[in-house]
Amino acid sequence: MTTQPPAPTCFWHPDRPTYLRCSRCDRYICPDCMRSAAVGQHCPACVREAAQTVRAPRLRPAAPVVTYTFIAISVVMFVVQLAAQDVERLLVLNSLAVADGQWYRLLTSTFLHFGPVHLLFNMWALYVVGPPLESALGRLRFTALYLAGALGGSVLVYLLAPLNAATAGASGAVFGLFAATLVIGRRLNLDVRWVLALIVINLVITFSVPGISWQGHIGGLVSGALVAALYVYPTGRSRTAVQVLGTLALLAVFAVLVVVRTGDLLSTFTLR
Repeated sequence: MTTQPPAPTCFWHPDRPTYLRCSRCDRYICPDCMRSAAVGQHCPACVREAAQTVRAPRLRPAAPVVTYTFIAISVVMFVVQLAAQDVERLLVLNSLAVADGQWYRLLTSTFLHFGPVHLLFNMWALYVVGPPLESALGRLRFTALYLAGALGGSVLVYLLAPLNAATAGASGAVFGLFAATLVIGRRLNLDVRWVLALIVINLVITFSVPGISWQGHIGGLVSGALVAALYVYPTGRSRTAVQVLGTLALLAVFAVLVVVRTGDLLSTFTLR
């Protein structure tokens, strides 16, 4: 003779026998407490807990404040250039000046432009590709992406451009945004043929038209691709840490390259 154990009861209704369990916490639930989920069924407590951790969807995308800020800075600086010609001389990227300790030129040159056409092309490109990227990455990551592209272009100019060259413009940063659009589009399985064609066309122009800094464009392109991959491919709880450490590592590489190049230039002129 065997005695069958009593049936388990609902966690919330102890008087109701049930064999149903919550797929999340494994507690017994009766049909009245059961909430259908994408996988299995959940109890009321797990439903409330999940609701607290899910962000409410935005009804409209946030304004691309960072994109517009970078455009505004470039336009204001162009007006300042017209009003005071010394500004251009003091802030453009010149390798000998950087080697002399004026490292700020690696960044300030990004916000200067040689003429209205130069400014218009770069700001139009930033206006087109900037807002979608800022919306996808968030303002902080987009800022880091833009500045990384700008610095990557400037560092390659410092390494490879003629010493007497004067370089300026947001082209390095814009090429970084082009590369980021390509990387993120591929990550999301989107049609990226248009941005690939845009990059190819601009590279052809870069190497065909005299006076264009190919170093700045290539440096920005590579840096933008690296940072974008760093921001969209890592997953899991360590995602933010990987992004932060990866960005800092790239900046450290830039710093090392600048220091090495500076040492080479200073030793060369000292030997002479």
